[in-house]
Amino acid sequence: MKVVEIAQLAANAAEEKKAQDIVILDIRGLSIFADFFVICHGNSQTQVQAIATAIKEKVTESDIPLKGIEGYQDARWVLIDLGDVVVHVFHKDERKFYGLERLWGDARQINVQ
Repeated sequence: MKVVEIAQLAANAAEEKKAQDIVILDIRGLSIFADFFVICHGNSQTQVQAIATAIKEKVTESDIPLKGIEGYQDARWVLIDLGDVVVHVFHKDERKFYGLERLWGDARQINVQ
């Protein structure tokens, strides 16, 4: 599976759990640690955990190596490491505060399909 397809798979899993404002950023050439970021948010800690769980299940079903998950318990900013794809599942308040889209403003956005 191509890296962009992994990003799309994660975005689609998030969308199934009603994640808000899903964005895929192409950070190739801007970062040495990943090629794509998937960024989304939930409106509650429960929804953030549900989104993260859905992504984990979907990538596991597709035999995509899951390198790690951080922040699941607090569900304020869950980081899911899929190697060349890093998924950020925020609580809505944390997303506004950190503004990753602004920090990576030079990155090209990919349409979620």
